[in-house]
Amino acid sequence: MTKMRISGTERDVLRLFALDLPEDEAEGFVTQKGYTWPLRDALGADRLRTDFVDLVRVADLGDMPLSRYLREAHGVTEESLAGLRDRVDALEGVVVALPSQAFDGTTQTLEVRAPLRWIGTFGEERAEPAGAPLHSEAARGTVSGTKPSDAAMSGRIAAIALLVLFVLVGVMVWIAA
Repeated sequence: MTKMRISGTERDVLRLFALDLPEDEAEGFVTQKGYTWPLRDALGADRLRTDFVDLVRVADLGDMPLSRYLREAHGVTEESLAGLRDRVDALEGVVVALPSQAFDGTTQTLEVRAPLRWIGTFGEERAEPAGAPLHSEAARGTVSGTKPSDAAMSGRIAAIALLVLFVLVGVMVWIAA
């Protein structure tokens, strides 16, 4: 059993696991059915999001090495793959790739059990903001030179006028009665 701690603030990390099951059983293993979910149980995870579970049949990649798939599909960095590239590319059968988002921002300790086998933890490239920073002369400096609004005073005057009218109508009704 392999133990690993997941931080709730973790970002840009991918964990790769070999799934030691026949390929025809792999889909059922990673699919949640009601309250039962073999993948979550084998990970010992408290929280796991189905949207971020990537089940990869290595044979489906054809001539593409698994390390290249991880770079292109998940943005895994060359540096983090460097020491494990041969081991990753030698994998056969089915693997499960879990990015940080799969753990739903929840701090938890995984206790990985069979049929999962941890292969490695890899860094993902951080996304750069699109486009250049926005600059505007209109956003510089402070706003000054305008006097405060008279809206509050106008509201008070209107309220007093309505009160005076109410009193006058009341007096007229009293006199008429």
